[in-house]
Amino acid sequence: MKPYVLIIDDEPSICASLSLALKNDYRVRTFNSAQPAIDLIEKQSFAVALLDLKIGADNGLSVLKKIKELDPSIVIIMMTAYGSIGSSVEAMKNGAFTYLTKPLDIDELMIYIKQAVQFYKLNEQVSFLSNELRNKRYYDEIIGESEPMQHVYMLIDRLKDIDTNVLVTGESGTGKELVAKAIHEAGKRKNERYIIVNCAAIPENLLELELFGYKRGAFTGAMNDRKGKFELADKGTIFLDEIGDMPIGLQSKLLRVLQSKEFTPLGSSDMYHTDVRIIAATNRDLKKMIDRGDFRQDLYYRINVMEIKMPPLRDRLSDIPSLCKHFLNQLSKDLNKPIKGLTASATELLLNCEYPGNIRQLANILEYAAIISSSGIIDAKDFPEEIGMHRDTMDNETSSMQSIDKYLAGTDMKNIEKRAIKATLHKNNGRREQTAIDLGISKRGLLNKINEYGLGER
Repeated sequence: MKPYVLIIDDEPSICASLSLALKNDYRVRTFNSAQPAIDLIEKQSFAVALLDLKIGADNGLSVLKKIKELDPSIVIIMMTAYGSIGSSVEAMKNGAFTYLTKPLDIDELMIYIKQAVQFYKLNEQVSFLSNELRNKRYYDEIIGESEPMQHVYMLIDRLKDIDTNVLVTGESGTGKELVAKAIHEAGKRKNERYIIVNCAAIPENLLELELFGYKRGAFTGAMNDRKGKFELADKGTIFLDEIGDMPIGLQSKLLRVLQSKEFTPLGSSDMYHTDVRIIAATNRDLKKMIDRGDFRQDLYYRINVMEIKMPPLRDRLSDIPSLCKHFLNQLSKDLNKPIKGLTASATELLLNCEYPGNIRQLANILEYAAIISSSGIIDAKDFPEEIGMHRDTMDNETSSMQSIDKYLAGTDMKNIEKRAIKATLHKNNGRREQTAIDLGISKRGLLNKINEYGLGER
């Protein structure tokens, strides 16, 4: 595709001659005044702009600044019949690629435009790679390119630079903590502290002290002041993992902190202000907990301004090959053992597992197999016993299907249909409505088939 070149010069003859000279190699747009060109830049990208130093009443240097503000990537070549060292230096300071005086040497101009286009493409590539590296740094621990994960990445990107409270939900082992970390590290608070509090791992009588701290003498054994997580994380992020396990009494105190941005350490009469972002996570159904009275509804709506639902591994099986590659590379380093990959049978088995433990379970399976394997390639026989049992089930199902296929081959369609209806009626103890649902036909259609095949006869 030909690069776009923009020409801004108040002399129509110059615009016409330059357009004619460039039209074979570039897509050219010309303007005799600045504002229409600036309006177009807001809508369309250009690789190079040829800009006159004087455009009617407009100063070319001012136009240069406006263009760079709108699109810093445009490479600008200044043109003038009033060349001077001062204006040339000023143009370069404001981002001009080079500075040419009129009358222009077309051959020389063509060389400079070619160089400018190369410079533009190089900058585009560097910008793309920088974004890729930046995204990789933020999300490098989150593996997967499936559609459900693309939605997760989109939400992380939308939420990273705003202070909205986020609730990350999903089954155990789906990577909720990695999402919380990515939001912090990608956002404006990335240079501040990121503190994790596991609400399920800390005893109830200690969790309040952990969050809000205490003063010396607040209780027996409190020999010194201790800062809580809300004080330590000021300006940063607190990740409240397993918030569904937080005691109901402490939930009310957390709610007050979220509402007022203030807290009081145990044993203190002073109010402390805190500026923290809250990201919470749970594998529990908080709405059901609210119905049971185990979780405060007002706290739920305070922490769940935005929700990120982590998909279970069974809903993103296409990510298993990339997850395996990631874990095996890490295991190869940790175990100091070359692991090149998986056999076809091992891969097939992993793609057909249920994974109630999600990604954590997959990681454990691969670690077990990496330790057991005597070669650099992991085979299905290297997996734990429960995976072997799943393989036997798969083999039995395959064998059964092969037997069924062998029986069905060449059988009359009416006989197959009759046997299917009869077997389904038997399974449902003669209940015709359920049988019709199971077979995917209407109740009237089922009745017609029963009469046709004499299945209603005793």
